[in-house]
Amino acid sequence: MPDSFGAQPAADLATAPPPASHQAAALQARALDARLRHASPQEILKGVIEAFPGQIALVSSFGTESAVLLHMVAQIDPATPVLFLDTGQLFGQTLDYRKSLAKTLGLTDVRDLRPEFQDLAVHDPKADLWKTSTDACCQIRKVLPLDKALGGFDAWITGRKRYHGGSRLSLPVVEASEGKIKVNPLANWTKVELDGYMTAHDLPAHPLAAFGYPSVGCWPCTSAVEEEGDVRSGRWAGSDKTECGIHTPRPNTIVSIDGDVGGDI
Repeated sequence: MPDSFGAQPAADLATAPPPASHQAAALQARALDARLRHASPQEILKGVIEAFPGQIALVSSFGTESAVLLHMVAQIDPATPVLFLDTGQLFGQTLDYRKSLAKTLGLTDVRDLRPEFQDLAVHDPKADLWKTSTDACCQIRKVLPLDKALGGFDAWITGRKRYHGGSRLSLPVVEASEGKIKVNPLANWTKVELDGYMTAHDLPAHPLAAFGYPSVGCWPCTSAVEEEGDVRSGRWAGSDKTECGIHTPRPNTIVSIDGDVGGDI
């Protein structure tokens, strides 16, 4: 039987064949990746936005590197839906930045995704689940709201980059995920290129970037890092966790509140 979050038992999943939609998405993703893997981020974005009219969204954390991709999308189609995970535990500076940057760039369809009240009431009534299970906290506040919102789209865009390291080192430009197409236009870009784009287009920086936060998530699990530190070393510092779960294959990882999930925007 499904558990409290709707997952199938591991034994059932081990033998279940992938849905036809997953197979079709995988084939389409491979074809798109072959065509776009060496294209510029703007060419990639233009190609996929045209390929999935009204059926593609950009998922953005409005973090320290988000302005680059948001600006590119705004130049192509400012009405492209932008999905923002307002977890209820973000820095106030991030919430302010989300409002001001969306206005500055002229983005007309930014959607705030929030966790379900019932999930919070049952599993995190004191808003301190992060103290005992960061994976379960991310599941409620990020994974489930995003999965629900993505139900209305065939494809989505992320801001992940290979230079972030870890599992992102082999990141393709286009991939398949849960029967949908997932696009990583900045996969090939370096920090130097990102900074150069920010400067060239006079884009406002996230307020916390100047205080040693190269990557910003929820306040309980984000800390400042030393100047020479890895860009994501301030996320879940002191633990083995490096991703929040939204990029983890669902059949094996959407589990009960005691389970272990792991992904990021």
